[in-house]
Amino acid sequence: MTEAHSTPSAAAAGRFTFPGTSISVNRMGYGAMQLAGPHVFGEPKDPDEARAVLREARELGVDHIDTSDFYGPHVTNRLIREALHPYADDLTIVTKIGAYRDGEGQWILKRDADFLRRSVEENLERLGLDRMAIVNLRMGGPEDDVAAPMETMRRMQEEGLLGHIGVSTVDERQLAIARSIAPVVCVQNHYNLVQRADEAMIDALAADGIAYVPYFPLGGFTPLQADRLTAVAADLGESAQAVALAWLLQRSPNILVIPGTSRRAHLRANVAAASLRLSPDHVRRLDEIRTAQ
Repeated sequence: MTEAHSTPSAAAAGRFTFPGTSISVNRMGYGAMQLAGPHVFGEPKDPDEARAVLREARELGVDHIDTSDFYGPHVTNRLIREALHPYADDLTIVTKIGAYRDGEGQWILKRDADFLRRSVEENLERLGLDRMAIVNLRMGGPEDDVAAPMETMRRMQEEGLLGHIGVSTVDERQLAIARSIAPVVCVQNHYNLVQRADEAMIDALAADGIAYVPYFPLGGFTPLQADRLTAVAADLGESAQAVALAWLLQRSPNILVIPGTSRRAHLRANVAAASLRLSPDHVRRLDEIRTAQ
């Protein structure tokens, strides 16, 4: 069990260095998506609390913040700048491009060269940066062409607009194509205790030292629910969310977690999971969730 009265620390989960870079981060990070309004659209109900969450995340050792200009849209990047700019040298901000929100809040995928370039430039402007450390290219499914947008990403990297490239929502075939065009330092896909399609990919990336960053680590808009998870959490005297995050961190050393929240109390609970260690028996029981669903 984690210490109930100790200050949680993101550093307790250990560190990861992105391949071919000097960027090293604590494996417990923070995802900014939930700082926007309902359904990731519009302004937050409590902007002061949103900024306080970001500042407290830093105080707790979070040095990896995941964001996108299409969260809000434009809301989370503005809040990050208001709360944290000028940025500390050890802070790595990672953004995602390849989509936008229309006036009704729909998620529209778009990856032509002009749009991708404009997206990076707008992220830079709103965050107050000269260069993005890492930019993830968001794909929409296995049928999407990844080659053309990756060529654009490589050109922007060569021009210095972005330092390193990641990809999101890709399968093994798309990942191989992307890596044939430019080095890929991270993959951001849907994965958690229940959604486990990427098992082989995670192991292959770990062998190559490439980060795997699961989005919706706690289930996203449909929170994780599993009898075995509830039972293990009860055994440990921890929340199901903390156990699910701890399982991800123990699943593979290349997994970086970026749970999001708009409340400081929830942030502290998430970060505390960095200190939670699961026994081999607990891991075995949790591993069975996939086949038990």
